[in-house]
Amino acid sequence: MTSPISRRHFLAQTSGAALALNSAHETAQAQPVASAPKKACLFGMLPTTLDLETRFKLARDVGFVGVEADPTDLVTADKMRAAAEKAGIHIHSVIYGGWSPPLSAPDPADAKQSLKNAEAAIRCAEHYGADTILLVPAVVNAQTRYVDAYKRSHKAIEHLIPIAEACKITICLEEVWNNFLLSPMEFATFVDSFHSPYVQAYFDVGNVVLFAWPEDWIRTLGKRIRKVHLKDFKGGPGLFGGVNGHFANLREGSINWPEVRRAFREVNYSGYMTTELGGGDEAYLRDVSARFDKILEGV
Repeated sequence: MTSPISRRHFLAQTSGAALALNSAHETAQAQPVASAPKKACLFGMLPTTLDLETRFKLARDVGFVGVEADPTDLVTADKMRAAAEKAGIHIHSVIYGGWSPPLSAPDPADAKQSLKNAEAAIRCAEHYGADTILLVPAVVNAQTRYVDAYKRSHKAIEHLIPIAEACKITICLEEVWNNFLLSPMEFATFVDSFHSPYVQAYFDVGNVVLFAWPEDWIRTLGKRIRKVHLKDFKGGPGLFGGVNGHFANLREGSINWPEVRRAFREVNYSGYMTTELGGGDEAYLRDVSARFDKILEGV
């Protein structure tokens, strides 16, 4: 997007988006039930006292089939991929982020560096053998207006698409208290505006609880959801203002997990779900894995 959006064009876009969203939801409901999602954890949750291969093996032994890793240099990524494959587990994604600096940074030098960092994350994901990166598309704050964040991030992501396509890595956008794309309809419209299978959504169930209901987001984003983060949140939205809260272990917060599971079934989501929690020992990881199983069972 390189020019301001006219009111007429905006109304046409949003009207079309609403029809598309309803159509996508109806189509998802009519499709056969998908297979169960794949269980994964953050690599950072695994004990740092263990060597690389043993860390991956522990993740597999407690019930995970995938791991999401941080971006690193390509040599290290190759070593981690080899260790993961030897342990029988898959590095499925790179949790890049993109906060420091964001693609929406007002300083051109910062924005250029952010673009360079995102390109490096895509190439790192390719070396891991992953198929996605998590990207925070923009940050709105006192220095960056919403409209500017929209235009800058849109232009930057358009630049990244050919690189992502060449590397076969999908750019998955995430809402993470960045004051941008605050409704599921707006988020869906932003994703659709790129007209590319290489720009999709990374939905974090816990991130939206402060101001919305995750089951609503899931049903609205539907087929756009390529990857999922799982964590709980104690608290939630309230009338005339938010409610304070904090992240919590799975099934210890305010999230209606049976309804969330129903929503994922309705949209036929069967990709990776990754626990984004603090790290711990084998007993802790087994407990997280068991909680994860109860969520998948709809309990």
